[in-house]
Amino acid sequence: MKIVVLIKEVPDTYGDRKLDLQTGIADRAASETVLDEISERALEVALSYADAHAGTEVVVLSMSPESASATVRKGLAMGAAAAVQVADEALLGADVGLTAEVLAATLQRLEFDLVIAGNESTDGSGGVLPAMLAEMLDVPNATSLNTVEITEAEVRGERASDHGTMAVTATLPAVVSITERLPDARFPNFKGIMAAKKKPFETLSLADLGIDAETTDASRSIVISLAEKPPRAAGTKIVDEGDAGERLAEYLVQNRLA
Repeated sequence: MKIVVLIKEVPDTYGDRKLDLQTGIADRAASETVLDEISERALEVALSYADAHAGTEVVVLSMSPESASATVRKGLAMGAAAAVQVADEALLGADVGLTAEVLAATLQRLEFDLVIAGNESTDGSGGVLPAMLAEMLDVPNATSLNTVEITEAEVRGERASDHGTMAVTATLPAVVSITERLPDARFPNFKGIMAAKKKPFETLSLADLGIDAETTDASRSIVISLAEKPPRAAGTKIVDEGDAGERLAEYLVQNRLA
């Protein structure tokens, strides 16, 4: 079985995350960049299956700047057998539609039995990419799974809803997305880090995928206005001088909190 795991480099959630006020694109220089935690959990699902089933090939796939190659290699150090990175300057600022188109073309080139992704990244938080990929690839899609069970013929899992828990099943080949309820990922050990240096790492461009960069518009969805969040203003302080209750009630009404 061949499992492809989608991974993404994102700004560290523990640092400052900012947008370029001129372009509306994430300012990657404003903070440290890391492998998204939900990507790590998706990779752990694939690696756990591979540990128990000999002959399983796990490949990590990322559409990212060339500078993200070290982050992609972390997936190899964790245990993936190979890595593919799509890096092209024409993709700078790509929206989710173009991202899905490029990843779908890459997945068709790679061929796969199962694609595993996180339900949403911690930077864009779109939450629609796995479903868009499944549509473009014309394969079943099971989204936001809290559990995952993989067999040779299908993938099963549970998805929480407002009314309870649903058991869903998709016949392979398929695309699934997982939530943060899946187990934490393993840490790369020294042996894995050293082995990663010798594992296949393929870098693809739009030309390699047969996508014409001249007609590729990375700004299909654009930001038309952007402003930095203003600093938090000082709160209202009410000192009880016998009328604190009335003043609090007035404050709640004025701010539509009551």
